[in-house]
Amino acid sequence: MHGSHTSGSPYAPHTAEDRTAMLEAVDAETVEDLFDIPDDIRFDGQFDIDARTERETRRLVRSVLGRNDDRTELLGRGHYGYYIPSLVDHLADRSEFLTSYTQYQPEISQGFLQALFEYQSLLVELTGLEIANCSIYDAATALGEAATLADRVRDTTGHRVLVPELLREERKSTLANYVAGTDLAVEEYPVDDGNVDLAGLEETVDEEVVMIYAETPTVRGTIEERLGAIGDLAADADAFFVLGSDPIALSLLERPADVGADVVVGDASVLGLPTSYGMGLGLFATSEDYLRQVPGRLVGVSEDATDRRAFTLTLQTREQHIRRERATSNICTNQAWVALRTAIHAAVLGPSGMVELAKRAVTRAEDLAERVDDIVGVQAPVHDRRHFREFVARVDQPASAVADDLEQLGFAVHVVGNHEIQVCVTGVPDVQLDRFVAALEGVIR
Repeated sequence: MHGSHTSGSPYAPHTAEDRTAMLEAVDAETVEDLFDIPDDIRFDGQFDIDARTERETRRLVRSVLGRNDDRTELLGRGHYGYYIPSLVDHLADRSEFLTSYTQYQPEISQGFLQALFEYQSLLVELTGLEIANCSIYDAATALGEAATLADRVRDTTGHRVLVPELLREERKSTLANYVAGTDLAVEEYPVDDGNVDLAGLEETVDEEVVMIYAETPTVRGTIEERLGAIGDLAADADAFFVLGSDPIALSLLERPADVGADVVVGDASVLGLPTSYGMGLGLFATSEDYLRQVPGRLVGVSEDATDRRAFTLTLQTREQHIRRERATSNICTNQAWVALRTAIHAAVLGPSGMVELAKRAVTRAEDLAERVDDIVGVQAPVHDRRHFREFVARVDQPASAVADDLEQLGFAVHVVGNHEIQVCVTGVPDVQLDRFVAALEGVIR
């Protein structure tokens, strides 16, 4: 702290002379000159909001929210509205969890640290890999961290990162941001009928490839059938095989470790969070070989001075904790509270409950596709594959017109092509699926 500081915050200890010198260096007269704020949005000291009582405010909020359209969402594509047991809210909303900051002081954070350790253990069991961190922002940032990890640890001198051409745009964009400024180059490989075109991928792979990324289920809901072959291609090229998935899917599908995956990324908030339209929980699991290269934080278990079991943050490789040149990532925080909710939800379901949830994701999607396919003018599913949660249907009419008409009837679906819509069953009651089928049949006629 600056010894001559006399005013303002002690945590921003610049003297008047310091500020003057900095302003002169950037050719500005005042701090205000550093900000270009239009007059029409600049705060003038008055909010211009009428004072209201609590009762009046509640009435106003209810009135505003009441104007929202009531839609049954069959959207999916990374955002899934599973039913969240009330126990998740009751436990996660406890003040010691809800108001907790990063668990730097283990002596006062044992409960939260243990919950995060359980979350990591859940991912280790589902992926078959030895190490899982206690979360990253979302699936897109987890993918970016996997690419930079591959670049650090692979012996190959290559720079090519291969991703499927159907990769969601937000993940592709985030990955591009991560590799900007490095020698890595993101390239796409072809897909065939919704899944990896293995022959096309094999033609694309060479000694310059540092990472191959695949997903199961895919963005179009198909279950990838040849993960082992993809893993073999990556191993033969001495490239990282990174697999994208989620905890519910992994409770039923092949374990990533069994198909040669080096890293597993994805969104774990399919458990614990309702549909959040952007907010997520990035899972990241990998082999113990890369323990000291894992981004973010790891919670470990040890013993204290009295030989009692104790949980603590055992590895923190981000740059605010260690020397910048030794840091593996500049990712600044994690999603600890969301990870807590995921761990609670998983514990409530138990192993058999998670498997049952995953099986329903398969059977309900395929049952609905069969019913939709019976409608004249609709073919479903487009891909001759097994599906998980969602599927793509072809409609003879323009897809945008079909989606607009469905919206007027209270149903929201994705338009994914000129004549293709995507339908997701997650979180939609059976009675609403019946109504959707009737509505789609009426729209197509």
